Amino acid sequence: MHTYLIEMLECPVCHDKLEWTISERSGDRIEAAEARCSACDAVYPVRDGIGLFLTPELPRNDMWDQVDSGVIQYLREHPELERQLMEVPLGTLAPADQFFRALVLEDRGKYHKAQITEDLANKDLYTQDYLNCWNSQMDYVIERLAETDGPIVDMASGRCYFVEKIVRKLKRPVVATDFSPGVLRRDRRWLESFGLYDHVSLLAFDARRTPFKDGAVVTLTTNLGLPNIEEPGSLLRELRRIAAGIFLAISHFFPEEDKSNAKVIREAGLQTLLFQRAALKKFTEAGWELEVKNPCVGSARPTPPGVVLEGARMDGLPVAETNLEWCVLLGSSKVTD
Repeated sequence: MHTYLIEMLECPVCHDKLEWTISERSGDRIEAAEARCSACDAVYPVRDGIGLFLTPELPRNDMWDQVDSGVIQYLREHPELERQLMEVPLGTLAPADQFFRALVLEDRGKYHKAQITEDLANKDLYTQDYLNCWNSQMDYVIERLAETDGPIVDMASGRCYFVEKIVRKLKRPVVATDFSPGVLRRDRRWLESFGLYDHVSLLAFDARRTPFKDGAVVTLTTNLGLPNIEEPGSLLRELRRIAAGIFLAISHFFPEEDKSNAKVIREAGLQTLLFQRAALKKFTEAGWELEVKNPCVGSARPTPPGVVLEGARMDGLPVAETNLEWCVLLGSSKVTD
């Protein structure tokens, strides 16, 4: 993490001041340190350049890390399947198996080959409508970001698809955040391999309890990240607390009348942020002035299953073909007297 973040951060538990002991620096980057709360005595380390501000009391499910590490471990236990993934022409694999091959290439440190392989997989994992609408939202957000200054804080960054695009296009400082230290360690290696890491700080925390001071963040973004946060509760109020400017949230919504997908969404407790009407209501209740920007409707279908890894799918939704309503939710702080 970069040193400029010290002035933006506080204890995520009690919101008091942090006292920093830095043991290793690299230029303007902190590689190893300890931040101790002056009030509650909680300790937050920086390890391998990643600030770790997770709090123990909030439940979380590290889904991406489970997928990545679970696939790699399974293939190590079944080398005959790994050979089927890695020793055949790429074009003969099912799209899901192409993606799993990309994960193996990442694990072997072959990041450029992994990216080529994943890009090929995505063309058949998702409909062209899905990819067109998604890229349109990312392009729109980058155009808006070009009008702003200062660091960009990206929430629920996951595998840093959008962070990578921001850095390539704008060469701006970006804070990539996720609750999974394992995913962030992967992101560091990935960004370093493409020469992009100098622009990026990595912070691990739960978005329901962030380590940022009130109003410390001028520009917030997320790329389909909010529905991935379990039991969101006061999530949007927490983001409103730290925001002093705008929040650009790339989003897609399912039709509520789509019974097959709506049933699964409600059973998973995801309806608050995957149905547009409910999401707009929650944003407003949390104190955001909200606009829906760059609307786009496109078809989506269930991602096809693997063949080598039989039945394995990339995404849990949709479970049936549908039309997704894409947009950027542009949130700004309400002015109160």
